[in-house]
Amino acid sequence: MMTEARPLISVVTPSYNEERNLPALYERLKAAFADPALTAVDWEWIVIDDHSADGTFAVAEAIAKADSRVRVLRFSRNFGSHVGIACGIDHARGDCCVVMAADLQDPPEAISGLVAKWRAGAQVVWAVRASRPGEAAGTLVFAGLYYLMMRRVVGLNALPATGADFVLLDKRVMAAVRAHGERNMSILALIAWMGFRQDEIRYDKRARTEGESGWTLTKKIKLVVDSLTSFSYLPIRAMSLLGLCVAVCGLLYSAVVVVNALFGHPAEGWSSLMVAVLVLGGAQMLMLGVLGEYVWRGLDESRRRPRYLIEACSFDDADSADTAA
Repeated sequence: MMTEARPLISVVTPSYNEERNLPALYERLKAAFADPALTAVDWEWIVIDDHSADGTFAVAEAIAKADSRVRVLRFSRNFGSHVGIACGIDHARGDCCVVMAADLQDPPEAISGLVAKWRAGAQVVWAVRASRPGEAAGTLVFAGLYYLMMRRVVGLNALPATGADFVLLDKRVMAAVRAHGERNMSILALIAWMGFRQDEIRYDKRARTEGESGWTLTKKIKLVVDSLTSFSYLPIRAMSLLGLCVAVCGLLYSAVVVVNALFGHPAEGWSSLMVAVLVLGGAQMLMLGVLGEYVWRGLDESRRRPRYLIEACSFDDADSADTAA
């Protein structure tokens, strides 16, 4: 009599300077999968070292040598967490995968809730943050504005309003993600854009206790620009509207100048001219900058460079030949 195959769950963890958190996360993952709700599944853990400056790869590799369920890859340079997620999905072998960070702010104990929703038929299950203790007020404001923009302006209503980077993906969604080779985009926004059957659970995000976040202001700004240019033409449409408004204002001002001249009150020369030149010049430079963001991304895609390069890995099988993707 044939027995039903046990589902395999892949846990994908992009990591940057997380040598102090990985051992604790590994222990908590083992405990989470020992939960009675998950004893009928097999699991693997894929750690993507985003070219850390500390001993992240060495620590993860030591865990992998002691446990064959753990596989580790190290990028040749820092490519970013979203590319790390894409790499992990490329190498995941599971029937579904769970994407979670290495900073222990997302509890592995919530995986059982994600899997329960998946077994009930959901293909994308978001772990939605009910609270975010320990976060700076500026971070919370920035995050709130970002998700408001993505939902109300860009139109990705499937993206949780309070944000989520802890998510389960069915193998069909994983295949769809692999089919998208874009370099400058938010992979989480891409998942929300794809559709499929989506559901969510809620959890309390915990404060970071070890290490420092690598999520800098520069990376946050790049994420905003990537998200807008990848999923919306709104900036270009706004440029058209701005150009129209400037043209109308220019026509109205020229009419005022002509009328004043006819009635003997010519406009003062230098001041009014400089104001007009500075306003128009600033608007034109802003428009060129927006166009440049779109043009650069088009050029970046056309060059067909790999999204990431693998410097080292802890395993030696067919997947280890995939040094670039």
